[in-house]
Amino acid sequence: MLVAFLWGAVGAAALLVGALVAYAGAPSRRFIAVVMALGAGLLIGSVAFELVDEAVKTASVALVGLLTLLGAATFTVGDWWLSRRGGGERKDASGAQAAGAPLAIVFGSVLDGIPESFVLGLTVLEGNVSVALLAGVVLSNFPEGLSSSSGLRAAGWTRSRVLWMWSVVILVAAVSAALGYLLLDPAGSRTGALAQGFAAGALLAMVSNTLLPESYREEGVATGSLVAVGFAVSLMLSAI
Repeated sequence: MLVAFLWGAVGAAALLVGALVAYAGAPSRRFIAVVMALGAGLLIGSVAFELVDEAVKTASVALVGLLTLLGAATFTVGDWWLSRRGGGERKDASGAQAAGAPLAIVFGSVLDGIPESFVLGLTVLEGNVSVALLAGVVLSNFPEGLSSSSGLRAAGWTRSRVLWMWSVVILVAAVSAALGYLLLDPAGSRTGALAQGFAAGALLAMVSNTLLPESYREEGVATGSLVAVGFAVSLMLSAI
């Protein structure tokens, strides 16, 4: 469990790195978009190879599919609720956060990190942390921290306030990874398969809601190819 906690913190620490870079002088928005697209592809690959592929070994395809839909719906409802309360522009790099609610922005950032961290804890439970998933988490968190922090900086947030926010997110991500380790059956039973399906849906919804729109806004039609590159890399890393 401690190992899962530490890997969850390591993956989420990329948010803090992105924030520090943003306050030191951020890279171009196009660079951020490219990294987001690659990270999205890696995470989609992790859903396919680390979650769904394992879940259908111990539960029916229909049941896993149903839990995937439930996981996606749960994340979507949470994201919708927070967006209605001022957290919808938390990823914007131009400063749109100035019109939002600070607490909703923090909670939204926490929500985004839970699905991937939960799954990271699951891979530790299965033997070793997934290299493909860890790479995807880092490649999605770094541009998220960079883009969101750039916007918060433009909205007037001080660096210390932003760093405290990401520190809270990192702690929650680490706890989520530990819970992913604790709540799943180490024998890969039906209970574990159901949790895997639920986590797969939540992770897919997170990628679709928070990474792909921002990437497409800058990269346009090139986004699809970049996502495919990330997916192919995930496939290769999954063999390690």
